[in-house]
Amino acid sequence: MTEPLWISTQATVTTCRFQSPALTTLIIGFNTNEKFRITFDYYAHGRLYSDEFQSPVAIPQNETFAITYNPLNPQQNSRTWHSVPSRGGGPPLFLIGIAGSVVLSLIWLAMLRSCS
Repeated sequence: MTEPLWISTQATVTTCRFQSPALTTLIIGFNTNEKFRITFDYYAHGRLYSDEFQSPVAIPQNETFAITYNPLNPQQNSRTWHSVPSRGGGPPLFLIGIAGSVVLSLIWLAMLRSCS
């Protein structure tokens, strides 16, 4: 079975927020140059959809841009569907930090318990 051709439409920026690069590194586990979180709306098959992506440049609110979407699954669009960053299958950095903190706390408690 062949994949359907994606349909073109116009998306409208609803918000553009600055995002700290340090926060991005903490959340997704690696540093990117994409400092702005852009939220946008688009219509597909008469229904309104919303999504967001990260961008290295600010895009003003109410500005429009072209996207394509999957007619069989309109939530899949060209702006976010293919731009999800790959982390190589590993967990985000903050999850590793939390797990390490729990392990160290358990070791510390075990050491304190053995002293008494």
